[in-house]
Amino acid sequence: MGVIGKYELIELIEKYKCIYPFDEKLLDGDGYILTVKDDVTLNYLEHKNVISNEVIFTLPNYVAHLTAKSRYGRLGLSFLNAAKVHSGFIGRIVLEVVNLNNERKPITIKHSEPFMHIEFITREGKASPYDGEYQFQYMSDDEVNLYINMIKKEFNELFDLLYLERISKRRVLI
Repeated sequence: MGVIGKYELIELIEKYKCIYPFDEKLLDGDGYILTVKDDVTLNYLEHKNVISNEVIFTLPNYVAHLTAKSRYGRLGLSFLNAAKVHSGFIGRIVLEVVNLNNERKPITIKHSEPFMHIEFITREGKASPYDGEYQFQYMSDDEVNLYINMIKKEFNELFDLLYLERISKRRVLI
């Protein structure tokens, strides 16, 4: 197991769109910096979900880990959920955050602002792709079709295609 390096990550992004849309300027060492889909303001002690602008496809033989940019921790933003992305997951990332600012001031995160680091890590053993209810969350129909077609072409034997078609119709919408 190991973190995927920058150039290997670029190859995976180009071939499988594991980060979409992709901006080379957001590469950060061996990872990528995800941006925010919509403006979010949190008042003191308020909890909200922050959604990535990018769709993530964690290939079946990888997992991904997320860390917040330290800038937000210094402001008092605390992250409530686990920072792991399952192998086989496809969708926008949702981080649950709460404002614990010492001065009790609101914290605003703007659309397209760099927000969280993602690193892809190889996994060992037989692939067991994610099959939970959040598959394809916050994706458009066109985005879902793009990934389902890719899975049919590249990973057909690893995914239950009927399940993917069914869950795509019940997904959390944009």
